[in-house]
Amino acid sequence: MRRRHPSAPLQLPGRRVSLRPLVAGDFLMWREVRRANAEWLGPWEPARLPGQPDVVEDPQSFGVRCDARQREFQLGTAFGFGIFVAGQLVGEINLSSVQRGAFQSAYVGYWMDHRHAGNGYMPESLVTLARWAFGELRLHRLQIAIIPRNDRSRRVVDKLGVRSEGVAERYLEINGVWEDHVRYAITAEEWAERGDQLVATWLLDPAGAESSTPLN
Repeated sequence: MRRRHPSAPLQLPGRRVSLRPLVAGDFLMWREVRRANAEWLGPWEPARLPGQPDVVEDPQSFGVRCDARQREFQLGTAFGFGIFVAGQLVGEINLSSVQRGAFQSAYVGYWMDHRHAGNGYMPESLVTLARWAFGELRLHRLQIAIIPRNDRSRRVVDKLGVRSEGVAERYLEINGVWEDHVRYAITAEEWAERGDQLVATWLLDPAGAESSTPLN
Protein backbone atom coordinates (compact mmCIF):
# COMPACT_ATOMS: atom_id res chain seq x y z
CA MET A 1 0.00 0.00 0.00
CA ARG A 2 1.39 3.39 -0.95
CA ARG A 3 1.76 5.74 2.00
CA ARG A 4 1.50 9.46 1.95
CA HIS A 5 3.91 11.46 4.05
CA PRO A 6 2.45 14.81 5.12
CA SER A 7 4.59 17.89 4.95
CA ALA A 8 4.96 20.19 7.98
CA PRO A 9 3.71 22.54 9.15
CA LEU A 10 0.28 20.99 8.86
CA GLN A 11 -3.05 22.60 9.62
CA LEU A 12 -6.41 20.84 9.33
CA PRO A 13 -9.55 22.98 9.06
CA GLY A 14 -12.90 21.91 10.45
CA ARG A 15 -16.08 23.97 10.36
CA ARG A 16 -15.41 25.90 13.58
CA VAL A 17 -12.17 24.33 14.76
CA SER A 18 -8.70 24.18 13.27
CA LEU A 19 -6.06 21.63 14.20
CA ARG A 20 -2.34 22.29 14.14
CA PRO A 21 0.75 21.03 15.98
CA LEU A 22 1.65 22.98 19.10
CA VAL A 23 4.88 24.99 19.04
CA ALA A 24 7.04 26.48 21.79
CA GLY A 25 5.38 29.87 21.32
CA ASP A 26 2.07 28.38 22.50
CA PHE A 27 3.40 27.90 26.03
CA LEU A 28 1.56 30.72 27.80
CA MET A 29 -1.75 29.75 26.19
CA TRP A 30 -1.11 26.08 26.98
CA ARG A 31 -0.25 26.86 30.61
CA GLU A 32 -3.39 28.90 31.17
CA VAL A 33 -5.63 26.17 29.74
CA ARG A 34 -3.94 23.31 31.58
CA ARG A 35 -3.94 25.19 34.90
CA ALA A 36 -7.65 25.90 34.51
CA ASN A 37 -8.33 22.21 33.82
CA ALA A 38 -6.05 20.49 36.34
CA GLU A 39 -8.91 19.01 38.39
CA TRP A 40 -11.06 18.39 35.31
CA LEU A 41 -8.40 16.34 33.48
CA GLY A 42 -6.43 14.81 36.36
CA PRO A 43 -8.64 11.73 36.90
CA TRP A 44 -8.33 10.70 33.25
CA GLU A 45 -4.62 11.12 32.57
CA PRO A 46 -1.45 9.24 33.54
CA ALA A 47 0.22 10.65 36.64
CA ARG A 48 3.47 12.54 36.13
CA LEU A 49 6.42 10.38 37.11
CA PRO A 50 8.60 11.48 40.08
CA GLY A 51 11.32 13.78 38.85
CA GLN A 52 9.68 14.24 35.47
CA PRO A 53 9.64 17.89 34.31
CA ASP A 54 6.30 19.65 34.47
CA VAL A 55 5.45 20.78 30.93
CA VAL A 56 2.62 22.91 32.30
CA GLU A 57 4.90 25.13 34.37
CA ASP A 58 8.29 24.87 32.65
CA PRO A 59 8.55 26.53 29.21
CA GLN A 60 11.75 24.65 28.40
CA SER A 61 10.08 21.30 29.06
CA PHE A 62 7.11 22.35 26.97
CA GLY A 63 9.49 23.23 24.13
CA VAL A 64 11.15 19.81 24.43
CA ARG A 65 7.68 18.24 24.25
CA CYS A 66 6.91 20.18 21.08
CA ASP A 67 10.24 19.17 19.53
CA ALA A 68 9.57 15.50 20.37
CA ARG A 69 6.13 15.73 18.77
CA GLN A 70 7.71 17.26 15.68
CA ARG A 71 10.20 14.38 15.42
CA GLU A 72 7.36 11.88 15.74
CA PHE A 73 5.55 13.79 13.02
CA GLN A 74 8.54 13.59 10.70
CA LEU A 75 8.98 9.87 11.38
CA GLY A 76 5.28 9.23 10.87
CA THR A 77 4.92 7.49 14.25
CA ALA A 78 2.53 9.97 15.88
CA PHE A 79 0.74 13.20 15.05
CA GLY A 80 -0.27 15.66 17.78
CA PHE A 81 -2.57 18.63 17.25
CA GLY A 82 -3.83 21.50 19.33
CA ILE A 83 -7.52 22.28 18.84
CA PHE A 84 -8.11 25.97 18.19
CA VAL A 85 -11.34 27.96 18.01
CA ALA A 86 -11.00 31.54 16.77
CA GLY A 87 -7.29 31.39 17.61
CA GLN A 88 -7.83 30.14 21.15
CA LEU A 89 -6.48 26.78 22.34
CA VAL A 90 -9.38 24.67 23.64
CA GLY A 91 -7.89 21.16 23.71
CA GLU A 92 -5.73 18.58 22.01
CA ILE A 93 -6.29 15.55 19.79
CA ASN A 94 -3.55 13.09 18.92
CA LEU A 95 -2.83 10.12 16.71
CA SER A 96 -0.34 7.90 18.52
CA SER A 97 1.32 4.51 18.10
CA VAL A 98 0.94 4.66 14.32
CA GLN A 99 1.70 1.18 13.00
CA ARG A 100 2.18 0.33 9.36
CA GLY A 101 2.78 -3.04 7.71
CA ALA A 102 -0.18 -5.39 7.98
CA PHE A 103 -1.83 -3.34 10.76
CA GLN A 104 -2.09 0.23 9.34
CA SER A 105 -3.57 1.44 12.62
CA ALA A 106 -3.32 4.25 15.17
CA TYR A 107 -4.79 5.26 18.51
CA VAL A 108 -6.70 8.49 19.06
CA GLY A 109 -6.60 10.43 22.33
CA TYR A 110 -8.18 13.77 23.14
CA TRP A 111 -9.03 16.27 25.85
CA MET A 112 -11.13 19.43 25.95
CA ASP A 113 -11.06 22.57 28.09
CA HIS A 114 -14.07 22.31 30.43
CA ARG A 115 -14.98 25.91 29.61
CA HIS A 116 -15.63 24.88 26.00
CA ALA A 117 -17.14 21.44 26.60
CA GLY A 118 -20.63 20.77 25.30
CA ASN A 119 -20.25 22.79 22.10
CA GLY A 120 -19.53 19.86 19.79
CA TYR A 121 -15.92 20.91 19.22
CA MET A 122 -14.54 17.46 20.02
CA PRO A 123 -16.75 15.43 17.65
CA GLU A 124 -15.92 17.99 14.96
CA SER A 125 -12.21 17.62 15.73
CA LEU A 126 -12.41 13.83 15.63
CA VAL A 127 -14.12 13.87 12.22
CA THR A 128 -11.51 16.37 10.96
CA LEU A 129 -8.71 14.10 12.14
CA ALA A 130 -10.34 10.92 10.82
CA ARG A 131 -10.83 12.40 7.36
CA TRP A 132 -7.11 13.21 7.23
CA ALA A 133 -6.02 9.88 8.74
CA PHE A 134 -8.01 7.77 6.32
CA GLY A 135 -7.52 10.04 3.31
CA GLU A 136 -3.99 11.40 3.59
CA LEU A 137 -2.26 8.83 5.79
CA ARG A 138 -4.20 5.92 4.28
CA LEU A 139 -4.63 4.25 7.65
CA HIS A 140 -7.00 1.31 7.88
CA ARG A 141 -8.09 1.53 11.51
CA LEU A 142 -8.44 4.12 14.27
CA GLN A 143 -8.88 3.01 17.85
CA ILE A 144 -10.02 4.96 20.92
CA ALA A 145 -9.81 3.63 24.49
CA ILE A 146 -11.97 5.28 27.17
CA ILE A 147 -12.45 4.58 30.88
CA PRO A 148 -16.04 3.30 31.23
CA ARG A 149 -17.11 5.96 33.73
CA ASN A 150 -15.76 8.82 31.57
CA ASP A 151 -19.20 9.70 30.26
CA ARG A 152 -18.14 12.88 28.50
CA SER A 153 -15.49 11.17 26.37
CA ARG A 154 -17.86 8.31 25.58
CA ARG A 155 -20.52 10.76 24.41
CA VAL A 156 -18.09 11.97 21.72
CA VAL A 157 -17.82 8.54 20.10
CA ASP A 158 -21.51 7.84 20.68
CA LYS A 159 -22.45 11.00 18.77
CA LEU A 160 -20.38 9.80 15.83
CA GLY A 161 -21.58 6.21 16.00
CA VAL A 162 -18.09 4.80 16.51
CA ARG A 163 -18.32 1.06 17.15
CA SER A 164 -17.53 -0.40 20.59
CA GLU A 165 -15.38 -3.54 20.64
CA GLY A 166 -15.83 -4.31 24.34
CA VAL A 167 -13.92 -3.74 27.57
CA ALA A 168 -10.20 -4.35 27.97
CA GLU A 169 -9.53 -5.03 31.65
CA ARG A 170 -6.76 -3.11 33.44
CA TYR A 171 -5.74 -1.70 30.07
CA LEU A 172 -3.84 1.49 30.95
CA GLU A 173 -2.36 2.98 34.11
CA ILE A 174 -4.25 6.21 34.71
CA ASN A 175 -3.49 8.47 37.65
CA GLY A 176 -1.71 5.59 39.38
CA VAL A 177 -4.45 2.96 38.83
CA TRP A 178 -4.69 0.22 36.19
CA GLU A 179 -8.04 1.12 34.65
CA ASP A 180 -10.41 -0.88 32.46
CA HIS A 181 -11.12 0.79 29.12
CA VAL A 182 -13.89 0.47 26.58
CA ARG A 183 -12.24 0.05 23.18
CA TYR A 184 -13.82 1.78 20.20
CA ALA A 185 -12.75 1.50 16.58
CA ILE A 186 -13.57 2.68 13.09
CA THR A 187 -12.07 1.14 9.95
CA ALA A 188 -11.45 2.52 6.49
CA GLU A 189 -14.38 0.44 5.22
CA GLU A 190 -16.69 2.04 7.77
CA TRP A 191 -15.32 5.47 6.88
CA ALA A 192 -15.98 4.80 3.18
CA GLU A 193 -19.57 3.97 4.09
CA ARG A 194 -20.24 6.75 6.62
CA GLY A 195 -17.53 9.36 6.13
CA ASP A 196 -19.47 11.59 3.75
CA GLN A 197 -22.35 11.72 6.21
CA LEU A 198 -20.06 12.56 9.12
CA VAL A 199 -18.30 15.27 7.10
CA ALA A 200 -21.63 16.75 6.02
CA THR A 201 -22.91 16.78 9.60
CA TRP A 202 -19.83 18.11 11.35
CA LEU A 203 -17.61 19.89 8.84
CA LEU A 204 -19.88 21.56 6.29
CA ASP A 205 -21.75 24.79 6.87
CA PRO A 206 -25.56 24.76 6.58
CA ALA A 207 -25.29 25.64 2.87
CA GLY A 208 -23.30 22.46 2.29
CA ALA A 209 -19.99 24.17 1.49
CA GLU A 210 -16.60 23.64 3.07
CA SER A 211 -16.03 26.02 5.93
CA SER A 212 -13.49 28.78 5.58
CA THR A 213 -12.36 28.42 9.21
CA PRO A 214 -9.19 30.49 9.60
CA LEU A 215 -6.13 28.43 10.52
CA ASN A 216 -4.16 29.62 13.54
